[in-house]
Amino acid sequence: MSPVLPVVLAVLAISGTAQAAEVSQLGPLRAGSGEAVSGYLEVPALNDAGARIPVSLVRGASDGPVLALIAGTHGYEYPGITALQRLRQSIDPQKLRGTLLLVHIANPPSFYGRTTHTSPADGKNLNRVFPGRADGTLSERIAYAITTEVIAKADFLVDLHAGDGNEALRPYIYMPVTGDARLDAATRGMALAFGLDHIVIDATRIAPPDATQFVDMTALARGIPAITTETGQLGLNDEHHVALAERGVRNLMHHLGMLEGAAAPNPGVVWLTDYQVITSPVTGVFRATVRDGYAVAEGGVLGELYDAFGARVGEVRAPFAGIVNYVVGTPPAVEGQPLAMVSRIAAAPPPSPQ
Repeated sequence: MSPVLPVVLAVLAISGTAQAAEVSQLGPLRAGSGEAVSGYLEVPALNDAGARIPVSLVRGASDGPVLALIAGTHGYEYPGITALQRLRQSIDPQKLRGTLLLVHIANPPSFYGRTTHTSPADGKNLNRVFPGRADGTLSERIAYAITTEVIAKADFLVDLHAGDGNEALRPYIYMPVTGDARLDAATRGMALAFGLDHIVIDATRIAPPDATQFVDMTALARGIPAITTETGQLGLNDEHHVALAERGVRNLMHHLGMLEGAAAPNPGVVWLTDYQVITSPVTGVFRATVRDGYAVAEGGVLGELYDAFGARVGEVRAPFAGIVNYVVGTPPAVEGQPLAMVSRIAAAPPPSPQ
Protein backbone atom coordinates (compact mmCIF):
# COMPACT_ATOMS: atom_id res chain seq x y z
CA MET A 1 0.00 0.00 0.00
CA SER A 2 1.33 3.43 -0.89
CA PRO A 3 2.08 5.86 1.89
CA VAL A 4 -0.49 8.50 2.80
CA LEU A 5 1.31 11.66 3.77
CA PRO A 6 -0.01 14.84 5.38
CA VAL A 7 0.72 17.66 2.99
CA VAL A 8 0.66 21.36 3.70
CA LEU A 9 0.12 23.64 0.73
CA ALA A 10 1.54 27.05 1.45
CA VAL A 11 -1.02 29.63 0.33
CA LEU A 12 0.88 32.83 -0.32
CA ALA A 13 -1.61 35.56 0.43
CA ILE A 14 0.57 38.46 -0.61
CA SER A 15 2.12 37.41 -3.91
CA GLY A 16 -0.83 35.35 -5.20
CA THR A 17 1.54 32.74 -6.60
CA ALA A 18 2.44 29.24 -5.55
CA GLN A 19 5.91 27.83 -5.33
CA ALA A 20 6.94 26.23 -8.61
CA ALA A 21 6.97 22.46 -8.60
CA GLU A 22 8.10 19.74 -10.97
CA VAL A 23 5.91 16.99 -12.41
CA SER A 24 7.33 14.65 -9.77
CA GLN A 25 5.85 16.86 -7.06
CA LEU A 26 2.30 17.69 -5.99
CA GLY A 27 2.58 20.14 -3.14
CA PRO A 28 5.19 18.55 -0.84
CA LEU A 29 4.18 15.08 -2.13
CA ARG A 30 7.01 13.58 -4.14
CA ALA A 31 7.11 10.47 -6.30
CA GLY A 32 10.03 8.87 -8.06
CA SER A 33 9.79 7.04 -11.35
CA GLY A 34 7.31 4.16 -11.04
CA GLU A 35 5.94 5.34 -7.69
CA ALA A 36 2.53 6.44 -6.40
CA VAL A 37 1.80 8.47 -3.27
CA SER A 38 -1.33 9.95 -1.74
CA GLY A 39 -1.90 12.69 0.78
CA TYR A 40 -3.56 16.02 1.35
CA LEU A 41 -3.26 19.57 0.15
CA GLU A 42 -4.12 21.49 3.27
CA VAL A 43 -5.68 24.89 2.74
CA PRO A 44 -4.94 26.67 6.02
CA ALA A 45 -7.74 28.24 8.04
CA LEU A 46 -8.31 31.99 7.90
CA ASN A 47 -11.71 32.97 9.29
CA ASP A 48 -12.93 29.40 8.72
CA ALA A 49 -11.90 25.80 9.31
CA GLY A 50 -9.72 25.49 6.21
CA ALA A 51 -9.83 22.31 4.13
CA ARG A 52 -7.88 19.12 3.40
CA ILE A 53 -8.01 18.14 -0.27
CA PRO A 54 -7.19 14.44 -0.85
CA VAL A 55 -4.87 13.99 -3.83
CA SER A 56 -2.68 11.34 -5.40
CA LEU A 57 0.45 11.59 -7.52
CA VAL A 58 1.07 8.58 -9.74
CA ARG A 59 4.33 8.78 -11.68
CA GLY A 60 4.81 6.21 -14.38
CA ALA A 61 7.99 4.25 -14.98
CA SER A 62 8.15 5.76 -18.48
CA ASP A 63 7.88 9.34 -19.68
CA GLY A 64 4.58 10.58 -21.05
CA PRO A 65 1.92 13.25 -20.63
CA VAL A 66 0.64 14.67 -17.36
CA LEU A 67 -3.10 14.06 -16.99
CA ALA A 68 -5.04 15.86 -14.25
CA LEU A 69 -8.29 14.22 -13.16
CA ILE A 70 -10.49 16.25 -10.81
CA ALA A 71 -13.58 14.88 -9.05
CA GLY A 72 -15.90 16.30 -6.43
CA THR A 73 -15.82 19.92 -7.59
CA HIS A 74 -19.45 19.71 -6.54
CA GLY A 75 -19.45 17.58 -3.42
CA TYR A 76 -22.80 15.85 -4.04
CA GLU A 77 -21.64 14.38 -7.39
CA TYR A 78 -20.26 10.99 -6.42
CA PRO A 79 -19.52 8.69 -9.41
CA GLY A 80 -16.34 10.53 -10.43
CA ILE A 81 -15.08 10.40 -6.86
CA THR A 82 -15.54 6.64 -6.69
CA ALA A 83 -14.06 6.17 -10.18
CA LEU A 84 -10.84 7.94 -9.11
CA GLN A 85 -10.65 5.87 -5.93
CA ARG A 86 -10.80 2.73 -8.06
CA LEU A 87 -8.22 4.09 -10.48
CA ARG A 88 -5.83 4.91 -7.64
CA GLN A 89 -6.10 1.41 -6.16
CA SER A 90 -5.82 -0.43 -9.48
CA ILE A 91 -3.28 1.52 -11.52
CA ASP A 92 0.23 0.05 -11.70
CA PRO A 93 2.80 2.87 -12.00
CA GLN A 94 5.25 0.39 -13.52
CA LYS A 95 2.92 0.04 -16.51
CA LEU A 96 2.11 3.73 -16.78
CA ARG A 97 3.63 6.23 -19.21
CA GLY A 98 3.50 9.74 -17.86
CA THR A 99 1.94 11.08 -14.68
CA LEU A 100 -1.51 11.20 -13.11
CA LEU A 101 -2.53 14.07 -10.84
CA LEU A 102 -5.69 12.92 -9.05
CA VAL A 103 -7.89 15.26 -7.02
CA HIS A 104 -10.19 12.83 -5.27
CA ILE A 105 -12.54 15.31 -3.56
CA ALA A 106 -11.98 18.86 -4.74
CA ASN A 107 -14.62 20.34 -2.46
CA PRO A 108 -14.45 18.68 0.98
CA PRO A 109 -16.77 21.20 2.71
CA SER A 110 -19.53 20.43 0.19
CA PHE A 111 -18.84 16.67 0.20
CA TYR A 112 -18.95 16.25 3.98
CA GLY A 113 -21.72 18.84 4.31
CA ARG A 114 -23.82 16.98 1.70
CA THR A 115 -24.65 20.22 -0.12
CA THR A 116 -25.56 20.63 -3.79
CA HIS A 117 -23.65 23.11 -5.94
CA THR A 118 -22.47 25.44 -3.19
CA SER A 119 -20.19 25.18 -0.19
CA PRO A 120 -21.61 25.43 3.34
CA ALA A 121 -18.47 27.33 4.29
CA ASP A 122 -19.14 30.43 2.20
CA GLY A 123 -22.18 29.79 -0.01
CA LYS A 124 -20.07 29.84 -3.17
CA ASN A 125 -20.09 27.46 -6.13
CA LEU A 126 -16.52 26.18 -6.44
CA ASN A 127 -16.92 25.85 -10.21
CA ARG A 128 -17.60 29.59 -10.49
CA VAL A 129 -14.64 30.99 -8.54
CA PHE A 130 -11.57 29.74 -10.46
CA PRO A 131 -8.68 30.44 -10.59
CA GLY A 132 -9.34 31.45 -7.00
CA ARG A 133 -7.57 33.77 -4.62
CA ALA A 134 -4.85 33.05 -2.10
CA ASP A 135 -6.52 35.34 0.45
CA GLY A 136 -10.17 34.77 -0.48
CA THR A 137 -13.01 32.78 1.01
CA LEU A 138 -12.53 29.05 1.56
CA SER A 139 -13.91 28.11 -1.88
CA GLU A 140 -11.65 30.69 -3.52
CA ARG A 141 -8.62 29.37 -1.64
CA ILE A 142 -9.47 25.79 -2.61
CA ALA A 143 -9.71 26.90 -6.25
CA TYR A 144 -6.36 28.69 -5.93
CA ALA A 145 -4.70 25.58 -4.49
CA ILE A 146 -6.05 23.37 -7.29
CA THR A 147 -5.09 25.91 -9.96
CA THR A 148 -1.52 26.32 -8.81
CA GLU A 149 -0.76 22.79 -7.66
CA VAL A 150 -2.70 20.72 -10.21
CA ILE A 151 -4.07 22.55 -13.25
CA ALA A 152 -0.91 24.54 -13.95
CA LYS A 153 1.16 21.33 -14.11
CA ALA A 154 -1.10 19.36 -16.44
CA ASP A 155 -0.82 18.62 -20.16
CA PHE A 156 -4.47 17.44 -20.28
CA LEU A 157 -7.36 17.78 -17.84
CA VAL A 158 -10.75 16.20 -17.15
CA ASP A 159 -13.24 17.64 -14.66
CA LEU A 160 -15.52 14.75 -13.63
CA HIS A 161 -19.07 15.79 -12.76
CA ALA A 162 -22.48 14.13 -12.39
CA GLY A 163 -26.09 15.10 -11.85
CA ASP A 164 -26.17 16.85 -8.50
CA GLY A 165 -28.60 15.86 -5.76
CA ASN A 166 -31.55 17.44 -7.61
CA GLU A 167 -30.60 16.69 -11.23
CA ALA A 168 -31.85 13.72 -13.28
CA LEU A 169 -29.15 13.72 -15.95
CA ARG A 170 -28.31 11.69 -19.05
CA PRO A 171 -24.52 11.21 -19.36
CA TYR A 172 -22.74 13.62 -21.69
CA ILE A 173 -19.49 15.51 -22.25
CA TYR A 174 -18.96 19.25 -22.59
CA MET A 175 -16.48 19.70 -25.47
CA PRO A 176 -15.17 23.28 -25.57
CA VAL A 177 -14.66 24.84 -29.01
CA THR A 178 -12.49 27.91 -28.57
CA GLY A 179 -11.28 28.79 -32.07
CA ASP A 180 -7.73 27.76 -31.16
CA ALA A 181 -7.02 24.96 -33.65
CA ARG A 182 -4.49 23.16 -31.44
CA LEU A 183 -6.69 23.19 -28.36
CA ASP A 184 -9.83 22.30 -30.29
CA ALA A 185 -8.21 19.32 -32.01
CA ALA A 186 -6.93 18.00 -28.69
CA THR A 187 -10.23 18.45 -26.84
CA ARG A 188 -12.16 16.81 -29.69
CA GLY A 189 -9.84 13.81 -29.49
CA MET A 190 -10.29 13.65 -25.72
CA ALA A 191 -14.08 13.86 -25.93
CA LEU A 192 -14.33 11.12 -28.54
CA ALA A 193 -11.87 8.87 -26.69
CA PHE A 194 -13.72 9.16 -23.37
CA GLY A 195 -16.52 7.25 -25.02
CA LEU A 196 -19.86 8.75 -23.93
CA ASP A 197 -22.42 8.86 -26.71
CA HIS A 198 -23.66 12.43 -26.16
CA ILE A 199 -21.19 15.26 -26.72
CA VAL A 200 -22.33 18.84 -26.13
CA ILE A 201 -20.41 21.36 -28.24
CA ASP A 202 -19.60 24.20 -25.86
CA ALA A 203 -18.72 27.14 -28.09
CA THR A 204 -17.00 29.56 -25.79
CA ARG A 205 -14.46 32.32 -25.90
CA ILE A 206 -11.41 31.69 -23.74
CA ALA A 207 -11.63 33.87 -20.65
CA PRO A 208 -8.67 35.84 -19.27
CA PRO A 209 -6.56 33.58 -17.02
CA ASP A 210 -7.54 35.55 -13.92
CA ALA A 211 -11.31 35.33 -14.54
CA THR A 212 -11.97 31.80 -15.77
CA GLN A 213 -14.67 30.72 -13.26
CA PHE A 214 -14.72 27.06 -14.38
CA VAL A 215 -12.17 24.27 -13.94
CA ASP A 216 -12.01 23.45 -17.66
CA MET A 217 -11.77 27.11 -18.68
CA THR A 218 -8.92 27.60 -16.20
CA ALA A 219 -6.98 24.90 -18.05
CA LEU A 220 -7.91 26.18 -21.52
CA ALA A 221 -6.83 29.72 -20.64
CA ARG A 222 -3.40 28.27 -19.86
CA GLY A 223 -3.21 26.36 -23.16
CA ILE A 224 -4.16 23.00 -21.59
CA PRO A 225 -6.78 20.88 -23.42
CA ALA A 226 -9.71 20.09 -21.12
CA ILE A 227 -13.16 18.54 -21.09
CA THR A 228 -15.93 18.24 -18.51
CA THR A 229 -17.81 14.96 -18.18
CA GLU A 230 -21.23 14.28 -16.64
CA THR A 231 -22.02 10.72 -15.48
CA GLY A 232 -24.62 10.10 -12.81
CA GLN A 233 -27.74 11.69 -11.39
CA LEU A 234 -29.69 12.71 -8.31
CA GLY A 235 -26.73 12.38 -5.99
CA LEU A 236 -26.56 8.61 -6.46
CA ASN A 237 -23.38 6.54 -6.59
CA ASP A 238 -24.66 3.64 -8.68
CA GLU A 239 -22.37 1.13 -10.35
CA HIS A 240 -23.46 1.96 -13.91
CA HIS A 241 -22.41 5.60 -13.74
CA VAL A 242 -19.25 4.91 -11.73
CA ALA A 243 -18.21 2.39 -14.39
CA LEU A 244 -18.92 4.91 -17.17
CA ALA A 245 -16.58 7.41 -15.53
CA GLU A 246 -13.84 4.88 -14.82
CA ARG A 247 -14.02 3.38 -18.30
CA GLY A 248 -13.94 6.85 -19.82
CA VAL A 249 -10.80 7.80 -17.91
CA ARG A 250 -9.04 4.59 -18.94
CA ASN A 251 -10.14 5.11 -22.56
CA LEU A 252 -8.59 8.55 -22.44
CA MET A 253 -5.36 7.18 -20.97
CA HIS A 254 -5.15 4.70 -23.87
CA HIS A 255 -5.79 7.57 -26.31
CA LEU A 256 -2.96 9.60 -24.78
CA GLY A 257 -0.56 6.66 -24.87
CA MET A 258 -0.36 6.39 -21.10
CA LEU A 259 -1.56 2.78 -21.10
CA GLU A 260 -0.95 -0.03 -23.57
CA GLY A 261 -3.77 -0.75 -26.00
CA ALA A 262 -6.29 1.31 -27.90
CA ALA A 263 -9.18 3.43 -26.69
CA ALA A 264 -12.71 2.20 -27.38
CA PRO A 265 -14.59 5.30 -28.58
CA ASN A 266 -18.35 5.16 -28.91
CA PRO A 267 -19.36 4.56 -32.55
CA GLY A 268 -22.78 6.19 -32.13
CA VAL A 269 -22.01 9.72 -30.95
CA VAL A 270 -24.87 12.22 -30.97
CA TRP A 271 -23.52 15.73 -31.36
CA LEU A 272 -25.47 18.39 -29.45
CA THR A 273 -25.21 22.16 -29.70
CA ASP A 274 -26.78 25.47 -28.59
CA TYR A 275 -27.53 24.15 -25.12
CA GLN A 276 -29.79 26.29 -22.97
CA VAL A 277 -30.51 26.12 -19.26
CA ILE A 278 -34.15 26.83 -18.42
CA THR A 279 -34.70 28.52 -15.07
CA SER A 280 -37.77 28.73 -12.86
CA PRO A 281 -39.95 31.84 -13.23
CA VAL A 282 -41.28 31.48 -9.68
CA THR A 283 -40.50 29.91 -6.34
CA GLY A 284 -42.70 26.91 -5.70
CA VAL A 285 -43.02 23.18 -6.34
CA PHE A 286 -41.83 21.62 -9.62
CA ARG A 287 -43.15 18.43 -11.19
CA ALA A 288 -41.20 17.32 -14.25
CA THR A 289 -43.24 15.92 -17.16
CA VAL A 290 -40.19 14.67 -19.11
CA ARG A 291 -37.18 12.59 -18.25
CA ASP A 292 -33.49 13.05 -18.91
CA GLY A 293 -32.60 12.01 -22.45
CA TYR A 294 -36.11 12.62 -23.84
CA ALA A 295 -36.53 14.26 -27.23
CA VAL A 296 -38.78 17.32 -27.00
CA ALA A 297 -40.48 19.54 -29.54
CA GLU A 298 -40.20 23.31 -29.56
CA GLY A 299 -42.59 24.57 -26.93
CA GLY A 300 -43.00 21.13 -25.38
CA VAL A 301 -43.82 21.17 -21.68
CA LEU A 302 -40.84 20.18 -19.51
CA GLY A 303 -42.65 20.47 -16.21
CA GLU A 304 -45.37 22.20 -14.22
CA LEU A 305 -45.12 24.57 -11.28
CA TYR A 306 -47.40 24.62 -8.24
CA ASP A 307 -47.68 26.72 -5.14
CA ALA A 308 -47.26 25.21 -1.69
CA PHE A 309 -50.99 24.40 -1.54
CA GLY A 310 -51.06 22.46 -4.81
CA ALA A 311 -52.55 25.11 -7.08
CA ARG A 312 -50.96 25.14 -10.55
CA VAL A 313 -49.17 28.44 -11.16
CA GLY A 314 -47.24 27.88 -14.37
CA GLU A 315 -45.12 25.63 -16.54
CA VAL A 316 -41.76 25.58 -18.27
CA ARG A 317 -41.38 24.77 -21.95
CA ALA A 318 -38.56 23.77 -24.28
CA PRO A 319 -37.16 26.79 -26.16
CA PHE A 320 -36.51 24.64 -29.23
CA ALA A 321 -36.67 21.03 -30.39
CA GLY A 322 -33.88 18.95 -28.94
CA ILE A 323 -32.73 16.59 -26.19
CA VAL A 324 -33.25 17.01 -22.44
CA ASN A 325 -29.74 16.82 -20.99
CA TYR A 326 -31.03 17.07 -17.46
CA VAL A 327 -34.20 17.98 -15.60
CA VAL A 328 -34.66 18.72 -11.93
CA GLY A 329 -36.01 15.57 -10.34
CA THR A 330 -36.91 16.92 -6.90
CA PRO A 331 -39.83 19.22 -6.00
CA PRO A 332 -38.24 22.49 -4.79
CA ALA A 333 -38.16 25.29 -7.38
CA VAL A 334 -36.51 28.63 -6.70
CA GLU A 335 -37.03 31.65 -8.92
CA GLY A 336 -34.07 32.07 -11.25
CA GLN A 337 -32.59 28.65 -10.49
CA PRO A 338 -32.19 25.89 -13.15
CA LEU A 339 -34.96 23.40 -13.83
CA ALA A 340 -33.68 21.78 -17.02
CA MET A 341 -31.12 21.91 -19.82
CA VAL A 342 -31.99 21.30 -23.46
CA SER A 343 -29.64 21.00 -26.46
CA ARG A 344 -30.27 20.96 -30.18
CA ILE A 345 -29.21 17.90 -32.16
CA ALA A 346 -26.49 19.09 -34.54
CA ALA A 347 -27.25 18.62 -38.23
CA ALA A 348 -23.73 17.25 -38.74
CA PRO A 349 -20.63 16.56 -36.67
CA PRO A 350 -18.48 19.64 -36.17
CA PRO A 351 -15.65 19.95 -38.70
CA SER A 352 -12.26 18.79 -37.52
CA PRO A 353 -10.00 21.74 -36.58
CA GLN A 354 -7.43 22.54 -39.24
